[in-house]
This record gives sequence, C-alpha cells and structure tokens, in this order.
Amino acid sequence: MEEKEEIEELNIAEVGTIIEFKDGLQGIVEKVNDNSVIVNLTYMENFEDLGIEEKTVVNHKRYTILHKKVN
Repeated sequence: MEEKEEIEELNIAEVGTIIEFKDGLQGIVEKVNDNSVIVNLTYMENFEDLGIEEKTVVNHKRYTILHKKVN
C-alpha cells in the first residue's frame, strides 16, 4: 500500500527576504533550510530594546513575506 504525500504550496522565502512572524517580529532571511529559515533579527529598529537573540529559526509555515529580495 502506497502512502500519499501531501504537497503544500508554500511561499518560501529566499536569502535576503524580509519576513514577519510571531507577534510582529521581523528579520532578514540568512539561510533557507528544508523546513525553516534562519533569520537575522537585528533588522528591527527596536532590536536592542527587545533583549532577544540576534538570530532565530522560523518554520516556513510560521512567517509571511514582507519584502522579497530584488535581484
């Protein structure tokens, strides 16, 4: 018996794309993995005030693309 793979149409960010996730946090994608992206959060003006790490990992299903990188 063959299992059916569920294929989802995800809008996956590329390196250099600005994304938003988790209650309005924003960052620039530095690396794209199979299921997630690594995001640099120092892009935000209020980064210093937030007291959070410079980088984080975000699942592709958990962000929206704000601005795509222009080639």
